[in-house]
Amino acid sequence: MPKAVVCRELGPPESLRLETFDSQPLQSGQVRIAVHAAGINFPDILMAAGQYQLKPDLPFTPGMEAAGDVMEIAGKADGVKVGGRVIVKLRHGGYASEVVAEPSQLSPLPSAFDYAQGATFLAAHGTAWHALHDRAQIKPGETLLVHGAGGGVGLAAVELGKIAGAVVIAAASSEEKLAIAKERGADHGVLYSREPFRDAVKRITGGRGADVVFDPVGGAIFEDSLRSIAWGARLLIIGFTGGIGVAKTNLVLIKGASVLGVRAGEAVRREPALAERRFADLMQLANARRISPNISHRLPLEKYAEAMRLLIDRKAIGRVALVMD
Repeated sequence: MPKAVVCRELGPPESLRLETFDSQPLQSGQVRIAVHAAGINFPDILMAAGQYQLKPDLPFTPGMEAAGDVMEIAGKADGVKVGGRVIVKLRHGGYASEVVAEPSQLSPLPSAFDYAQGATFLAAHGTAWHALHDRAQIKPGETLLVHGAGGGVGLAAVELGKIAGAVVIAAASSEEKLAIAKERGADHGVLYSREPFRDAVKRITGGRGADVVFDPVGGAIFEDSLRSIAWGARLLIIGFTGGIGVAKTNLVLIKGASVLGVRAGEAVRREPALAERRFADLMQLANARRISPNISHRLPLEKYAEAMRLLIDRKAIGRVALVMD
């Protein structure tokens, strides 16, 4: 029987349960996917704790992205065939050995990727692409400061920033994370514990500051970033893993800066054409082997709580994937 991780009460990862379930009948046009891997994302953890903006009715299964094979199609589903290797885009439901989806939720798995890479690709790289191109409109030669550069979305921003022609400064919490960021294209590395990143950015840029700041951390990191920017800088708010930051509006004014919220999923729900352009560009880069997720841990579905804890405890470098039998 298929298995899924189920949230029946809000709380930490350890409150979730692994359960079996009966396969549901397909409605016309729906597709059944045998899931081989699911990606772990911070929103999954927040959703299970009741701390995310999307609050599904209980019970539900976490998991925003998965990858696997098409098992069954009910009726007609354009562009989908049985046996096809696909990425599944979800709001929740991915931590399962089987999912039912609409054709619009499926994308071909890049030819260079295995299932775990496919299941950890679009959320992070899609967010980074939307941030750098749709929101910041980054230009060649600009300086990009990436906070949390050892995380999944941070490493994606390092890769895509370098491809866009930016000078990339990666800031991270360990030498190991910085080493991976440099492998992915970072020109400079800043270790938070070694040197205040404000001083490092000024030193690297000759006092000018960063043109674009990519910030999934928030808190004091965001507040100090306002003192590390060039004229006309764009500060991209990706998330708040380090708490909610407070913007000093005088610093925003003095630098002629922009503070931009980044919600890649909501943006494409409101403007679907964005998703088509973003996906085409990312697929081209993936199939050319120019970008790929860095997966530091692959764990079996049964170890879902341990996998989620790797993100909470910041022990992952890049992405964490659950893999099915």
